Amino acid sequence: MKTKILFLISLLMITTLSLQAQIRFGAKGGLNLQNITGKDDEGDKLENDLKPGFHLGAFADIPIAPDFYFEPGLLFSTKGCKFDITPDTKVSMNLSYIELPLNLIFRPQLGDSHIIVGFGPYLAYGIKGKVKDPDSDESEDIKFKNKVSLDDPEGFYMKAFDAGANIFVGYELPMNLFFTLNTQLGLINLSPDYEGETSSKVSIKNTGFGISVGYRF
Repeated sequence: MKTKILFLISLLMITTLSLQAQIRFGAKGGLNLQNITGKDDEGDKLENDLKPGFHLGAFADIPIAPDFYFEPGLLFSTKGCKFDITPDTKVSMNLSYIELPLNLIFRPQLGDSHIIVGFGPYLAYGIKGKVKDPDSDESEDIKFKNKVSLDDPEGFYMKAFDAGANIFVGYELPMNLFFTLNTQLGLINLSPDYEGETSSKVSIKNTGFGISVGYRF
């Protein structure tokens, strides 16, 4: 019995060490073209414009089957949009998130290179936000709250937690340098609950796409 237990422990250790030896790490960054979509308090579709931003971070490739990998990561990502507050005034909403993508990667070999196809959920938490008028250089901080009470001052409020889906395709060169085209769809309504409102038609969600450049070590 002891021999069987020692054998199982040894097998588990060998498997764990073997898996660890196959895990690869990498870094990536790139351009975001983000928007905030949804409906206003009248139920009308938002007509916001895309806003450029960026993402930067690291990831790990964990093999789960031939050519398939689980790829968790940790990114700093900027999002937001541009919108009109008057017919003559357009402002920028700048949002900064710590983001945790949890992607499944299909990475088959093509000659000396690889094709990359990936999808999966992401979790994100807002750490900073600002609404800025580029003409006057005036700005106002966005406050992250799930529920806004009647005692809270007027201003811009959003929920801090966000979650959604990633989809991307790309190409990896033989020297481990890769490029991907990304799209991201937020699934969480970021509009907070306001005290005293029994119903609201407001719905705001992060959406966007971008380009990433990365390297697997």
